[in-house]
Amino acid sequence: MKNVFFVAVLFAAGLFVSGCATVAAPVNGGLYMNVKGPLAVSGNPTGTKMGTAECVSILGIVATGDASIQAAAKSAGITKIHHVDYKSTSILGLYSSFTVEVYGE
Repeated sequence: MKNVFFVAVLFAAGLFVSGCATVAAPVNGGLYMNVKGPLAVSGNPTGTKMGTAECVSILGIVATGDASIQAAAKSAGITKIHHVDYKSTSILGLYSSFTVEVYGE
């Protein structure tokens, strides 16, 4: 009986720790995640500018921001995009952010 109770408590703790604020990523971490990945590439030459745009989520209840490629390009004055990466961060599933990074000229 003790073992069943122990497993139930561990399962409940796992659900609590996983939280509700999720974010797109190639891999996931239950406690902490900070990963980068590719999003898109074009035939334009490599540029010297880099622009970012971000959106965040808190508890999966409140989400705000504009993480579009257009917003990231506009933030750095990029008109010819070379490639786009993204960065995903999640802390205990309580706070998550998704950042788009645009590179170009």
